[in-house]
Amino acid sequence: MTDPSASLSFFARFWLAWLCFWRCLVSGDFARAVLPASRAYDEGQLNLLPSGEATPAATPPAVKPPELPPALPPEREHASALTLLAMLQREGRLVDFLQENVAAYSDAEVGAACRTVHEGCRKVLGQYFTVKPVLPESEGASVTVPAGFDAQRIRLTGNVTGTPPHHGTLRHHGWVMTEVKFPAVSTAMDPRVLAPAEVELA
Repeated sequence: MTDPSASLSFFARFWLAWLCFWRCLVSGDFARAVLPASRAYDEGQLNLLPSGEATPAATPPAVKPPELPPALPPEREHASALTLLAMLQREGRLVDFLQENVAAYSDAEVGAACRTVHEGCRKVLGQYFTVKPVLPESEGASVTVPAGFDAQRIRLTGNVTGTPPHHGTLRHHGWVMTEVKFPAVSTAMDPRVLAPAEVELA
């Protein structure tokens, strides 16, 4: 460690000696603080004393944030929805019906196709889900919407003014899911395949 006085000019050292002289005379605490440096200088061990320079604070070790699991691709993140769509296609040919341009068919032909789609999709709904009306009253009945109603379960239409309770006519009783019996989606299956291509061999 270098001597701090090496970087001081002669006049700076002279001024420091003058200050130390008078401070040693008037202050016993200052004299006791300087004494170890004087003895170390006599013993040739001045370089072992601390230089008086501020020691930089130790940098705390960086804390590595926990690694997040890799993001799932969209087909895996929404595998349940794709599986449901595949079920509706398998039982009711829903995707076939929606992808078909029905403008080229008569109303009777479209109606006949809708019957098949309705039966298959209704089968899937009843097999895996239990639903019930949000409001038990029949459509067309007069109902009262109380204050603090759930806006997700009841949507107001028409002339909506003022504050509840509101009185109106039930146009649709709504649906709410009460039970889900959906099977687990196997990771071995590709959920993007809604229906396999069918090849008939001769």
